[in-house]
Amino acid sequence: MFLAETRRLHPDICAFTSTAFYEGRLSPIAGLERQRISGPAIFDGSGLRFVPVKHAGNTHRSDEEIECIARLVDELLASRATVREADGKERPLTERDVLVVAPYNAQVAALQRRLPCQERVGTVDKFQGQEAPIVIYSMTSSSAEDAPRGMEFLYSLSRLNVATSRAQALVVIVASPLLFAARCRTPRQMRLVNALCTYLEHAQGAST
Repeated sequence: MFLAETRRLHPDICAFTSTAFYEGRLSPIAGLERQRISGPAIFDGSGLRFVPVKHAGNTHRSDEEIECIARLVDELLASRATVREADGKERPLTERDVLVVAPYNAQVAALQRRLPCQERVGTVDKFQGQEAPIVIYSMTSSSAEDAPRGMEFLYSLSRLNVATSRAQALVVIVASPLLFAARCRTPRQMRLVNALCTYLEHAQGAST
């Protein structure tokens, strides 16, 4: 059964989710537009962000993305950032307010060793049904050709949907720009890559 209203997603996140996965049928309930982060640089505000990290030859683990995410999380937690809820109340941001998601267990394990919020790092499957003000999604593989389980896994529509829709206020995808230039050989592959490109089109200040 399809529920046409979301009680989680800020309207800017919902606009992407609705366009990419639900043929424009999903809408946010009133009040979700108040959800936002007051923090440093890329985390300030709400909606979608893209952080390009150049690397080559990475399959199921990317040390470059791990270091980038570690810097982002360290900066965020040291900044005295705040979270504004849908009811308008503002509170200090904590480690529990950040979910870090990756497609592969090897990347998850390496991120857990590197980040202070270990219990909030996991695969898409682990966090299905959960939510947080901020989601950071590390796509890990350098290119579609490097994806160890193929495009169908890395670009999975359901995985991208679940990962990005855990966020209440802000989604940050950290990924190689090469993922947006994948060579598609079938209409199915075109649809998979198009969903990721739709994210980029909706992302604030996105540039590859």
